[in-house]
Amino acid sequence: MCSGIVLLLFACAPKKDEAKTHPPSKAKWMLGFEKAPTNPILTADSTFVFTDPITEKEVRWQRADVFNPGAIVRNDTVFLLFRAEDNPKAILGERTSRIGLAYSTDGIHFTKYPEPVLFPQNDAFRPWDHPGGIEDPRIVETPDGNYIMLYTSWNNDVARLSSAHSKDLKSWTKNGPVFQSADDGKFLDIWSKSGAMVTELVNGRLVAKKFDGNYLMYWGELFVNLATSEDGLNWTPMTQADGSLLQVMEPTPGDFDSHLTEPGPPALFTDQGILLFYNGKNLTGEGASAQYPEGTYCGAQALFDPEDPTQLVARMEEPFICPSLPHEVSGQYAAGTTFIQGLVYFKKQWFLYYGTADSMVGLAIKEKE
Repeated sequence: MCSGIVLLLFACAPKKDEAKTHPPSKAKWMLGFEKAPTNPILTADSTFVFTDPITEKEVRWQRADVFNPGAIVRNDTVFLLFRAEDNPKAILGERTSRIGLAYSTDGIHFTKYPEPVLFPQNDAFRPWDHPGGIEDPRIVETPDGNYIMLYTSWNNDVARLSSAHSKDLKSWTKNGPVFQSADDGKFLDIWSKSGAMVTELVNGRLVAKKFDGNYLMYWGELFVNLATSEDGLNWTPMTQADGSLLQVMEPTPGDFDSHLTEPGPPALFTDQGILLFYNGKNLTGEGASAQYPEGTYCGAQALFDPEDPTQLVARMEEPFICPSLPHEVSGQYAAGTTFIQGLVYFKKQWFLYYGTADSMVGLAIKEKE
């Protein structure tokens, strides 16, 4: 049986072989996207400079790469909160990441703010945020019109899923690792990333949805887990009876997601169920899919039961987006990446923003309904 808060909310997850993991290729629950003619839409720019509060030196904070954005609509404008890295000479994972802000009135052509809006500082969060920085933001709007950012704090030792909140997308208040208080800190030092809160389209706005008074978040990197929260900032992971993390979706041996299944943008509560966009990585070597290059990240979709969000109902047989354009198979991550992370409903269209090869930002669009 499941333990903790799971008992209060949902039934236990099914055994893996009970989930209908391969639905028809054109199931109604899926959303289809095509890459936009204009791609990439954001790139690195060495002209942007700010004074780093830790070193007190000027830093070209987006000189190396700009990628993996969260997205939100505010006042008929699309805002991207993107990850930027500073030092092109440093190897993968050893640069400092900061979060920048950009805006667009058409969802395609963006103007960047001159300085980052969230970054490592000499504050209580430095032990988690420095020197690797702040990575891969997901953004949601709460029912009261405020904003929550879930991001990875990277200290070059352990990746920790962290949270921050804002009223205007420009000024952010850090809250620190999301699991620091759960179960007396039991999960504080585990590797945690990629928090995708469940949202719902209400009067044309995507807002975070509560289930019996709690927000829900799919999260993880190797496998997908669930967590609950009353405030969207402090979270409790769902666990099994033995105290281990509850795994609601796992990699598929020999398939495009044979290495890992990692949540993408905030999940969508729909008439069909809870739609989770996720990033699947192919293994390198034994167990890898022969249909996709080894180590490649592709994007896919999975459906969970709205009455029991631990229950995996279906998942795509094949990814709907993979690296194919030149900038998606070159750059910092040469194996190829279309890392889906930002999703908005804008002017009656779905806009999906993704990172390309850990170097640029791409865009895919669903046709108007």
